[in-house]
This record gives sequence, structure tokens and C-alpha cells, in this order.
Amino acid sequence: MKHEELPENHSDPLLNVLHITIRFAIRILACLMVLVIYWSIADVVYVLYQKLSSPPIYLLDVEDILQTFGAFMLVLIAVEIFINIRLYLGSNVIPVELVVATALMAVARKVIVLDLKIVSAEQIIGIALVTIALGVTYWLIKHKNK
Repeated sequence: MKHEELPENHSDPLLNVLHITIRFAIRILACLMVLVIYWSIADVVYVLYQKLSSPPIYLLDVEDILQTFGAFMLVLIAVEIFINIRLYLGSNVIPVELVVATALMAVARKVIVLDLKIVSAEQIIGIALVTIALGVTYWLIKHKNK
């Protein structure tokens, strides 16, 4: 899909300046996203160190492992968001497939860290419906691109 939301050159000088400003703002977001990724990695390392160094030393229980998986997934989601920003900056293509894949990854993270003791049946049904909707959307996009 091609888009012309932020064309390089526009006939209206004001719109041209505004488009340049927005593209600059998106570049700032990309830089901030990289900082968030590194901060998230440092947080994963710190939390893992804390969990492994507290008694019983070098052992993780199931909850610790699930929290670690969730933290890893969070970093991967941040990387996917950065890739979305990078694709938006580097081309005139809206990365719809990647956005949907990122959303699926976010839902997968939620499912991985879901505490079934505190969620209601309605919430589980809601997550299931969102997962199905995103899965069908992703499948349709993949089939359209073939």
C-alpha cells in the first residue's frame, strides 16, 4: 500500500514545513524507542540477576520464569515497534502486516503472563476474540500479498 500522508514535496509551502516537522518528530520517536529498548534489556538483566541471586540461589520458580518470558517479549515488542517506525520513515509503505504481527505478539505476551487466578471469564473471552481477529487479519494480509 502506498501512501502520501507525508510527501517529500508538497505544493503548499506550509504543508511542506509541517510534513518536514512531523518526519523529524518521527525520527525523535525512533531514537527514543532505541533508548527504551536498551533500558528494557537492562531491566531484564537486573530482574533476572535479582531473581537468581535471592534464595534459593540460581533457581527460578514458575512465576519467575513466566515474568522473565514476559520481560523478553516486551523487549521484542519494543523492537517490532522500532521496526514499524523505521519502515514508516524509510519508505512510503504502511507496514500493516508488521503492525498486525506486533499486535499479535503483544497479545501473546499478555497470554503468557496471564494470571488465571485474577482474570474473569469475560476477559479471557475478550483476549480470545482479539487473538482470533488479529490472526484472521494477519492471514488475510498474507494471502493478499501472495
